[in-house]
Amino acid sequence: MSTGTTTHPAPPLEGVWADVVGQEAAVAQFRRAASPEGSLAQAWLVTGPPGSGRSTAARAFAATLQCEHRTGCGACAACRTVLAGTHPDVTVVATDKLSIAKEEVRALVMTAQRAPATGRHRVLIVEDADRMSPGTFNVLLKSIEEPPPSTVWMLCAPSAEDLAPTIRSRCRLVTLTVPGADVVAELLRRRDGVEEQLALRAARAAQGHIGLALRYATQEGALAAREQSARTLLGLRSAGQAVLAAQELVDRATAEAKEHADQVAAEERERFLRSAGIEDGKVPPALRSQLKQLEDDAKRRQTRLVRDVLDRYLLDAHSVLRDVLGRQLGTGGELVNLEVEPEIDQAARAGDGRVTLGLLDGVQTARERIAGNVPPLLAIEALLARIAISLR
Repeated sequence: MSTGTTTHPAPPLEGVWADVVGQEAAVAQFRRAASPEGSLAQAWLVTGPPGSGRSTAARAFAATLQCEHRTGCGACAACRTVLAGTHPDVTVVATDKLSIAKEEVRALVMTAQRAPATGRHRVLIVEDADRMSPGTFNVLLKSIEEPPPSTVWMLCAPSAEDLAPTIRSRCRLVTLTVPGADVVAELLRRRDGVEEQLALRAARAAQGHIGLALRYATQEGALAAREQSARTLLGLRSAGQAVLAAQELVDRATAEAKEHADQVAAEERERFLRSAGIEDGKVPPALRSQLKQLEDDAKRRQTRLVRDVLDRYLLDAHSVLRDVLGRQLGTGGELVNLEVEPEIDQAARAGDGRVTLGLLDGVQTARERIAGNVPPLLAIEALLARIAISLR
C-alpha cells in the first residue's frame, strides 16, 4: 500500500476563526481588512470548492466586524450572536432550492439601506450566490455599486465565474482552497469529539468537504454505504448491470431527498398555519395561494436535493477512478479509497490509463448534464454503461 507524505495541521485559530480550517491566507486577508488600519471593502466575493467553509469564513468575518474588541474574540456578545445567527445587523440568506428568488434579493437590498441597529456595520451574507439568475443579479447590482457607508455585502460561490461580470468586478475576491484531510480530521476531533481513526477515515473519504466529513463520521452506515458504492462501480461488467445500478442510485437519491424535503415542508406548513391562526387545518381561499407557494417550494427543494445527492455520488466515483489512474501511472500517491484497494488494483491491472482518463472526463460530463436539467437517470445510465464496458 502506498503512503503519501504526512503533514501536520497548523495550530488551530482562536475566537470566531476556530472553525475556519486550512485557510490561513484567507483568514489573514480578512483580519487585515477588519483591523482599524485595514482597508475594508464594502463588497466581498468568497469563493472555494463545496465544503471548503465559504459561509463559515463569511460569518467569522461578519463577527469580527461587529466584535466589541475588533478582534473576533468569540467571547463578546456581538461575536456570539453573529455566530448564533441572532445579531440584528447581520443577515444571512441561504437556500436549498434551485435558485434564490428576486423577492428575497429585493428584501435584502432594502435591508442594506438601513443603518446598523447596534453594531458598526450592517452585513449581508448571501450563501450560494451562484444560484441567482441574471435578472436577480441586476436587482443586486446597484446596491453593490453604491452601498451605504456602513453596509458590507458578502457573496459566497464556488468560483468567481459563477457570478455576473458586473457583480464580481465590484467585489474584493477571497479564494479558499480545499482543506487537507489532516486539518479536517483535527476539526472533527476538536469540535465534534470524533474518535481519531474515524475522523481521519471520514476526512479522507470526504476529500476536504467539511460538512460531508462530519456526515460520514456521525451518520451510522454512511461510510459503509460509500464503500459499497465504490465496489459496485468497480464491479460493473455489462450494460444491464449499469442500468440496474443507475436506477437503484437514482431511487435512493430520490428517497433521501424526499424524506428531507417532506420534513422541511411539514415544518413550514405548520409555521404558516400557526402564523395565520389556523388551528383546524382548513385554509381559507384568500390564503391558498400562499400555501400553494410553499408546496411549489417543496418540489423545487426536492429537485435540488436529488441533484446534490447524485453529485456527491459522482464526486465519489471520480475519486475511485482517480485512484485507479494513480495506480496505472505509478504516481505513488495515497489512495482516497483505501478500503477498496484490492478492487482498485484489479481495475488498474485490467485497464489502460488513457481509458481511465476518459472515464474521469465522463464523470464531469455527467455532472454538467445533471446540472443542465438532463434527466438524472439518463445521465447516470450513460456514465455507468461506459464504465462497465471499459472495465470488462
